[in-house]
Amino acid sequence: MTARRLLPSDEAADLLRLVRDLATRELLPRAAEAERNEEFPREVFRMLGRAGLLGLPYPEEYGGGGLPYEVYLQVLEEIGSVWSSVGVGVSVHALSCFGLATAGTEEQKQRWLPDMLGGELLGAYCLSESHAGSDPAAMRTTARRDGDEYVLNGAKAWTTHGGQADFYKVMARTSEARNGISCFLVPADSPGLTADPPEQKMGLTGSTTATMVFDGVRVSADRRLGAEGDGLKIALAGLDSGRLGIAAVATGLAQGALDHAVAYAKERETFGSRIIDHQGLAFVLADMEAAVQTARAMTLHAARLKDRGLPFSREGSIAKLVATDNAMAVTTNAVQVLGGYGYTRDFPVERFMREAKVMQIFEGTNQIQRMVISRSLEKDSHGGISTGD
Repeated sequence: MTARRLLPSDEAADLLRLVRDLATRELLPRAAEAERNEEFPREVFRMLGRAGLLGLPYPEEYGGGGLPYEVYLQVLEEIGSVWSSVGVGVSVHALSCFGLATAGTEEQKQRWLPDMLGGELLGAYCLSESHAGSDPAAMRTTARRDGDEYVLNGAKAWTTHGGQADFYKVMARTSEARNGISCFLVPADSPGLTADPPEQKMGLTGSTTATMVFDGVRVSADRRLGAEGDGLKIALAGLDSGRLGIAAVATGLAQGALDHAVAYAKERETFGSRIIDHQGLAFVLADMEAAVQTARAMTLHAARLKDRGLPFSREGSIAKLVATDNAMAVTTNAVQVLGGYGYTRDFPVERFMREAKVMQIFEGTNQIQRMVISRSLEKDSHGGISTGD
């Protein structure tokens, strides 16, 4: 990574150096083959968990790292720069822990959160349904109360880690009201819970995505997070943070593509000169660098607002929009810089380009981000100057 970073402490700088070394030594050599063979790297997540990297933004008292998002997102960026499937997986795991960490009782957190943050248990997040698209309030999966249990029926589409996870954070309807949705923590070995065959995707092929089917799945009532009807609020609050995670991974992906393009441009010669010395190509690289740095700056700005306890939903949507659109542009340009070689699997930039596309779609499409941003402008409820005190 050629990224220059401004970190809040020496400890944070040491962590980033450790992550960069781990990513280069452990992730990079495995990435291309795993993606080519569509293999889910479960052991990689265990390794990251043992290194303390799966619970970084959560409190130390429950086994997390207690780090600000400003640092956590730069860790995600480092991972995403060499293996996007793993970067996305770390972000999704953090999102899967969010409901318990923020809406769970103290007893629930003490009981389940340490194992989830320690990396032995990998999480998945079940919100989307095939018919509902970007409208989670239209979900049809139900959770019917039956004594001390809930009985879940329905299907959740586009589940990252579907069929691979150890637990599922599930949103299900507990009443007919549009917002009558509740949140549940469902163990993967629950009878009646199955995964459809994984989706055959354009990119992120090392990350398993599947529809999860709930056929009379019984969940004890003590696995409901928050009160009945709190589910949509928990889901949307989690997505605000999850969008920052995807923005960070997209920024790392773009940085990785830029690094490969610059290295190639320094070595490849045409007409007696390195291609980086030709102005037309050099300007493309300059635009790529500007796009990466813009994405990083916006993502970290949103993270710093979150860390100060200030509203950041608008800025999180902007970060997700800018970072993923820029990643698509940067990876496309990286393929162009490499010419015919960029279109082959001999170089990773063609894979980077395929991986960038989905980042404009998941965690809320970029059209939804524009809707969130425009509506916030209409309300304009959190402008002005604040110290965060």
